[in-house]
Amino acid sequence: MKLLFKQRLFSWFDSYDIFDEDGNTVYVVKGQLSWGHLLKIYDKNGNEVGTVKQKIFSLLPRFEIYKGEQYLGCISREFSFITPRYNIDFNGWQVEGNWFEWDYNILNQQNIPVADISKQIWNWTDTYIIDVFNPDDALYALMLVLAIDAEKCSRDN
Repeated sequence: MKLLFKQRLFSWFDSYDIFDEDGNTVYVVKGQLSWGHLLKIYDKNGNEVGTVKQKIFSLLPRFEIYKGEQYLGCISREFSFITPRYNIDFNGWQVEGNWFEWDYNILNQQNIPVADISKQIWNWTDTYIIDVFNPDDALYALMLVLAIDAEKCSRDN
């Protein structure tokens, strides 16, 4: 299952539309007024299905992932000099790849790919292709991509 993750061009807060291969809206992500990033994820029917929330009182950036009110895990930036590294406490997943070019993979505990992420560079806004191998993992892969994107935005500002 391929998802096209596209940031909205004119928005006060982080807002994204997530489309399937046929151009149908699968998810809508709306940034909320908050200290740090607070991203609410809605399905195509407008039901809230997830949240990515930045914890602001931490030494390095940290993002918590929720499904409804249920805490699922977190992703946090690790101290490193050259390339960004992340600690992922979620589903036993890990992230590997080229951080600066935004091409990376999400792997499960057995090092089997869960999703491949690539950034399209010739767009007005942040646009990613998320190729998810099991459709049941699509929402969770999206949450990790949102957290990494928000961390990068925090670093660039």
